[in-house]
Amino acid sequence: MSYKVETDRFLKDLEKVAQARSEVSTSLGRMAQTIEQAESQGKQTSGGLGLEREIEDIKVASKNLSKGVFRLLVLGDMKRGKSTFLNALIGENLLPSDVNPCTALLTVLRYGPEKKVTVHFKDGKSPKQLDFKSFKQDYTIDPAEAKRLEQEKKQAFPDVDYAVVEYPLPLLEKGVEIVDSPGLNDTEARNELSLGYINNCHAILFVLRASQPCTLGERRYLENYIKGRGLSVFFLINAWDQVRESLIDPDDTEELQESEGRLRQVFKANLAEYCVVDGYDIYDERVFEVSAIKALRRRMKDASVSLEGTGFTEFMGALNTFLTKERAISEMRQARTLARQASNRVCEAIDRRIPLLEQNVKELKERINSVEPEFNKLTKIGDEFKQEIKAIRDSKARGIADSFRTYVLNLGNTFETDFMRYQPDLRFGDFIDQGKRQRFEAGLKQAFEQYINDKFSAWTLTAEQEMNAAFTQLAKSAATYGASYTKVTDKITEKLTGKKISADNTTLPEDNSPAWANWAMGLVSLASGNIAGAALMGAGFNWKNILLNLIAVIGISVTVSAIFGIILGPITLAMVGLGVGLFQADQARKELVKAAKKELVKYLPQVAQEQWQPIHDAVKECFDVYEREVSDRINDDIKSRKAELDNLLQQKESREIDRKTELERLKKIESDVSSESQSIESVYQNFLASVG
Repeated sequence: MSYKVETDRFLKDLEKVAQARSEVSTSLGRMAQTIEQAESQGKQTSGGLGLEREIEDIKVASKNLSKGVFRLLVLGDMKRGKSTFLNALIGENLLPSDVNPCTALLTVLRYGPEKKVTVHFKDGKSPKQLDFKSFKQDYTIDPAEAKRLEQEKKQAFPDVDYAVVEYPLPLLEKGVEIVDSPGLNDTEARNELSLGYINNCHAILFVLRASQPCTLGERRYLENYIKGRGLSVFFLINAWDQVRESLIDPDDTEELQESEGRLRQVFKANLAEYCVVDGYDIYDERVFEVSAIKALRRRMKDASVSLEGTGFTEFMGALNTFLTKERAISEMRQARTLARQASNRVCEAIDRRIPLLEQNVKELKERINSVEPEFNKLTKIGDEFKQEIKAIRDSKARGIADSFRTYVLNLGNTFETDFMRYQPDLRFGDFIDQGKRQRFEAGLKQAFEQYINDKFSAWTLTAEQEMNAAFTQLAKSAATYGASYTKVTDKITEKLTGKKISADNTTLPEDNSPAWANWAMGLVSLASGNIAGAALMGAGFNWKNILLNLIAVIGISVTVSAIFGIILGPITLAMVGLGVGLFQADQARKELVKAAKKELVKYLPQVAQEQWQPIHDAVKECFDVYEREVSDRINDDIKSRKAELDNLLQQKESREIDRKTELERLKKIESDVSSESQSIESVYQNFLASVG
């Protein structure tokens, strides 16, 4: 398959997505307005239909779609050309590409009608708006100062959280938002900062450099923070044109082919395992050889110029396919599901209401009383599902916390092997030279932090897999309970109307599921906003974000770092006391690891014990949030169905209902809502055809 797409085509396809989002958002908005007006009018006629939850969900979905963006996170080590790549992608030399890493801020690049920068601070300090010139002047420092801060392990701007750059660029206007992260190998704190945004982005653009194929730091990052997490990653091997420039004879075609071939083998050996999705090898769809500087120079002269030969046409083609044929279609499908779900709920309520208009107060009361056992069954089904959630919650919270305790206690078993690759360059004289000891200890502390962070990340992957399996199981259970629930609601309708409900084989499976079950199965996350409260996303229930946010505040790394401060003294003394005969570097390394292990294992039980409860509570909270939302939605559904009947009864008791006029009103509501649902279906199908 050819993935070549020029900039103009990419923008046009993004415009299709933006247009479809807008049309669906508008239809959802009209649908919500129709239902809301109908409920208001019902107070003066036959009573409301109990559709408050549907109105709320549709409004939220409409709002989320209207603000929808594709968020791309740019990762990469320092000096890989991330800013140059971004400038080439957006078509303007917007981001400074020569800023020292210590001045780099995590930057969110999004559309705005005016050029401006907003710096967001920590600890609740009000954001500060700047122009580009002021931003560069206030938040960059000279290289000498940057180097000093780096040696002292200090941040240039410790009070800054992140910056938002707004710019009126076509790519951003079409619904793309870019998160530019600091360099990976800058500090562990910055690595964690970048990690915090991974789950809040649709795709990761991982920038590498052809002249430095997969460094130890890059392999470490990929292994510990990307592998096995279900992330969509595009690898951009930048400065590919420099392969030719590195040859003695750049015009020697045979030598160039051999050199490029060897380099491709190196990258494939390192990246292939990150390009397998559901058992399929998609390496050619995820790894691209690009020349960012060449693409930028061309686009600076002419924004619409061809980027053939820079690798950008192939990359943009693959990114375009991913965004428009995968992400956008999934988004549209959720909106369609929500619209059909709301339309079915309205039709169902109206179909119950119309036959009941003919009943007098006594007959209506009798029919309402007759379905009380069914309402009890609905409550029982909801209670059973909630109990299952709680049982899985208790099991997983305890099991995952126990797994962490076991994991920590076993670190000592493999410490000697594992820690070897983290050690800084070892010179025995640095132990006994007071002037150099501080620098050595700082390097050793950084190595220790890297080791701990990587080990902790490896454990979180297993925890994520456990959580994912649990919520997959709950999704299946939601489908089963939902099917039972629908049978009961059908029985209620049959008893109330006296009409048998026949199965509709033309509908989709989710059309026959109650709204709460579709939410619990993850089919309508557009309707919910982000329960985790993350500022950058607009997703539905996202247990990964909840777990990430909660575990982030536990401070495991801080605890272990503090312990390192305690054990550093004994380690240093042990090394100093080795004597002249052990000055050989290899032997000294082994002795260092032995000394570190001896001291570390003393404190591992303390770490395991202290962190068990916080991890248990963090996992438990994920399920509690899920259970609360499921419970609220089930309760709302039952209450609304009862309210639907009570409203009619109250109206009949208080006034004479004009049946003919009310019948016309209800039919029009049904027609208008159905029309908007069909409109959304049409947009969805047309969008599929346009990007197919």
